[in-house]
Amino acid sequence: MLVWERPEPPNRPVPAPLDRERIVRAAIELADADGLDAVSLRKVATALGVGPMRLYGYIESKDELLDLMVDAIHAEIRPVGDTWREVLRSLAETTRQAAHDHEWLADLLGGRPQLGPHALARGEAVVAALDGVHVDAVMPVVTAVDAYVTGAVRREIAARRAERTTGLDEKRWQVSLGPYLERTFATGRFPALSTVIHDAAHLDADHTFRLGLDYLLDGIATHISR
Repeated sequence: MLVWERPEPPNRPVPAPLDRERIVRAAIELADADGLDAVSLRKVATALGVGPMRLYGYIESKDELLDLMVDAIHAEIRPVGDTWREVLRSLAETTRQAAHDHEWLADLLGGRPQLGPHALARGEAVVAALDGVHVDAVMPVVTAVDAYVTGAVRREIAARRAERTTGLDEKRWQVSLGPYLERTFATGRFPALSTVIHDAAHLDADHTFRLGLDYLLDGIATHISR
């Protein structure tokens, strides 16, 4: 039986009250502080002041715990709007914000669909907003937006981590590479790249994300209007 349907053990107030919500909250706090490597059933049990074996009455494996953590964060992803475009934009922006608030989420996005109650509620809201779109197009549209967001946030989180590791923010990193790029572009082998690097507007992550999302939504609008 999946964790979503499996009943919890009867509450035992001694030595400490426990339920899946407390377990998941403790795991999220560990992951927010130190990443997914800081999450294990033993470490969560220690944070809760209980023995590790007690957690197995609620959660059978770390994979189940990760599924519960991701679903808990889906409660923060609440797409809203009056049109399908507004809802898809809200889906993208709230997913991105959740990943910024919980960096570890970027490592778990994608793959098989999440089927927990909060993820299903999110999916219901998005699919309902696409009422009127041909049924065969609904899931490809949602998947395209999810794929865009996953790729964008993973790139942004990777940049954050690189900044922490190297001590160089994006601007200082670009400056450090400047002489190399100037020498390389001076060879004339990369004229298109040279033009873009020198002449194009350099947008920050927020503008880049929203502009790319606009391109995607424009394409979706063109397709479904047919």
